Amino acid sequence: MKTSVKWTCITLLVASVLTIVFTTNIATPTFGESQATVSEASVESYPNQTIEVVVPAGAGGDTDLGARLLSQYVGEELGVSMVVSNIAGAGGSVGSREILDARPDGHQVLFFHNNLLINKLFGVSDFDHRDYKIAAISTFDMGDTFIINADAPYQDATELADYAVENPDELYFGTEVGGYTHLQMMAFERETGASFRLIDVGGASDKIVALLGDQVDVIPIAYGVTTDYIANGDFSSVGVLAEESRELYDNTPSMVEQGIDIEFEKFFFFAFPKETPDEIVETFSQAVKEVVENNEEYQSRAESYYTIPEYLDGEEAFEHMEGVREYYTELIQTLEEDES
Repeated sequence: MKTSVKWTCITLLVASVLTIVFTTNIATPTFGESQATVSEASVESYPNQTIEVVVPAGAGGDTDLGARLLSQYVGEELGVSMVVSNIAGAGGSVGSREILDARPDGHQVLFFHNNLLINKLFGVSDFDHRDYKIAAISTFDMGDTFIINADAPYQDATELADYAVENPDELYFGTEVGGYTHLQMMAFERETGASFRLIDVGGASDKIVALLGDQVDVIPIAYGVTTDYIANGDFSSVGVLAEESRELYDNTPSMVEQGIDIEFEKFFFFAFPKETPDEIVETFSQAVKEVVENNEEYQSRAESYYTIPEYLDGEEAFEHMEGVREYYTELIQTLEEDES
């Protein structure tokens, strides 16, 4: 498949996603316009009911598992229950929009990751972190990886690249069009000259099913959700998309260590509707801070999920996301220039 054809297919897939997202939200008002005013009494008594955590991904993936774990402890800190609702679709845009349109009383909150930024840059959505009030970044994952079947004829990143160069468009790469892992695939292709056949299979759990069923040859995914399959001899990692290997990820060699200069860091954050009172956001953020920085049980369990607990407050988180957005913007522009 020639480059121009590949980009045409990607464009059509993104256009299809856009059609689904925006035609199902025609009546949606401008962000924040429909929100009811939150009374001073509600602010002072917050939280006074169950908090719904909206996860824009399917059950069983790294986002879902991280949200459920952290919500348990943050809920205890706040003195209320926190329940997770999975609203998947369009690379996370469907679930993310739920919070844009939510009542800004602090009882619905978004838990998501980098895809929020990338969705807008790829045109899958028309909003990003700037349209929310960011409460905190809670965790980081430096273990994004490309996973293959254990019996594949390539067993590290350089062997995979060589195979995909010598056999262009033969390998099926399972990802989400317009999402975080789509950008990872594009960066790998640019850096190595590899050429994959893109298959839109969905989120983390869908990718695992697709690889187990030999529907795809490579999946980009968090290392932590594949460790059981690696231990059982079903899957193998060709390398983590980081500067260096880490003991947390079983010392799996990094892409950079294998001579492929690509790095991706995933962060997980909480965000509220833009009109949410600062006092509510601060109360929630301080509860996250207490858990992430001081709850040793949570810290241990988070690391067992192969994530790194690290707290950034709302302002710090927003600035971090601005820097990541700038990096992604430059990367996408470079990739598009190379393709033209």
